[in-house]
Amino acid sequence: MSISVLTLNLWHDSGPWEARQQRIREWLDRLDPDLIGFQEALRSESMDQVATLVEGRGYHVDYVQASPFWRQEQPSLSFGNAIASRWPIRERHELKLPDRGDGETRAALTVIVEAPVGKIAFTTTHLNWKLHQSDTRCQQVDALAAHVLAHRVKGGFPPVVVGDFNAEPDSDEIRFMRGAHAIAGRSVYFNDALRVAGDPSQGAGHTWCNRNPYARTAFEPDKRIDYVFTGYPLADGIGVLEHCRVVCDDEKDGVWPTDHFGVYAELRTEPVEADS
Repeated sequence: MSISVLTLNLWHDSGPWEARQQRIREWLDRLDPDLIGFQEALRSESMDQVATLVEGRGYHVDYVQASPFWRQEQPSLSFGNAIASRWPIRERHELKLPDRGDGETRAALTVIVEAPVGKIAFTTTHLNWKLHQSDTRCQQVDALAAHVLAHRVKGGFPPVVVGDFNAEPDSDEIRFMRGAHAIAGRSVYFNDALRVAGDPSQGAGHTWCNRNPYARTAFEPDKRIDYVFTGYPLADGIGVLEHCRVVCDDEKDGVWPTDHFGVYAELRTEPVEADS
């Protein structure tokens, strides 16, 4: 048995949303993930984009606002991150991430879910997007890591952190997440799932890719900016990353799921000794 997780930036309702949401549902049905972290999700008093998207699939949904949406005709519309969990959500913890004071604000949401293997801490987030804002993203991952570790299930299943980090693997902010760089004299360690358990045949694992026309209009290079991170496995092997790959990366009749590709991973839930 394994726990499966997915991260996907929804690109809110841009492009052909009605057609896109059908493509996303196709992928959800194909992957059937246990835990999903969405970014760029919309919610208002009268609508919940993620709840509608996963309707009828048995998920429990929670949400955190990162900022008001910029569409002036709908001032109550919120832009943020959402979690869909196969299992009940027992706790929730929001984090407002550091910002530059320029109006771009970001957030993280951690939930504690009651899974068959016990409680699991699952976090979704979305960092500043501009290419030159690594300084802000470094502050954000520093705050994020402290938040995740404060709410992890001590002695239990390793914490899982997913999201759109808007940073490439060799950046200081991602190297910090995987223990290769210190920020303000502090360091942490999380497994980068694609690096640890990815299929080498997928190449660099780009999740922002110019073969996707929705991304191509930004005139940015291909890059890997969406991640699944996991805490170090338990001594008996529970939490070991068994598989990871890029998903939601195809078109049908000219429609792609979103402007990002997603990342899907599976984690071990049984002791290694159970194989012997």
